[in-house]
Amino acid sequence: MYEFEFVKPTTVADAVAALGEEEAQALGGGQTLIPTLKQRLAMPATLVSLTGIAEMKGVKAEGGTVTIGGGTTHGTVAKEAASAYPALAALASNIGDPAVRNRGTIGGSLANNDPSACYPAAALASGATIVTSSREIAADDYFQGMFTTALEDGEIVTAVRFPVPEKAAYIKFEQPASRFALVGVFVAKYADGVRVAVTGASEEGVFRWSEAEAALSANFSAAALEGLSVPADGMIGDLHGSKEYRAHLVGVLTKRAVAAA
Repeated sequence: MYEFEFVKPTTVADAVAALGEEEAQALGGGQTLIPTLKQRLAMPATLVSLTGIAEMKGVKAEGGTVTIGGGTTHGTVAKEAASAYPALAALASNIGDPAVRNRGTIGGSLANNDPSACYPAAALASGATIVTSSREIAADDYFQGMFTTALEDGEIVTAVRFPVPEKAAYIKFEQPASRFALVGVFVAKYADGVRVAVTGASEEGVFRWSEAEAALSANFSAAALEGLSVPADGMIGDLHGSKEYRAHLVGVLTKRAVAAA
């Protein structure tokens, strides 16, 4: 590690002010940033910890919406969202291992937008709203490619609002060492249609499978997906699985998610 300044504000306003300083970097649970610092892939002069901001923590269910503070850990989401949004809680309960779940935060995950992370699929499939320190962003506008979001410099994810669907499920095929999704599919059925979001598969990061959405909106059953597939072109190909394998998994896991929902 190298020398840096460390500050721990207790309000969002103070955190935003601290991030306005030169070479400052926000620190959530640190599950991605700390290994990055150790490898010298990032070397901010100041780390601004968000863990002391009480207003960014907690889960609240009200009026068909679950609102989760950006600083809420995966473990807390798994426990406190279980009755209001079971599919989201189940997703959170299967992220990483206990150490990761007790340190990592939903806001940190969404801000990082790792192409194999689970929360982006939940947010996109749910049509969630990402609330930041300065505005509100629809999930469809928030995710802009691999490790890329609509966040501006110094902008903090303070909360995420999830409309609760009639039915939902998330199924992922795990990379066993990291428990990231080799492919993960979140299916959410609402009164006005079905949303399907896929993580872990595309070189462009999380995406909606519109063809499956149309078929499932007309007939919410695994049978409605027969004959549908995503093209292998544009899928991730690596030592864990080829482009064709990931494309195949998208179809298989979408069917399983519909059946589970």
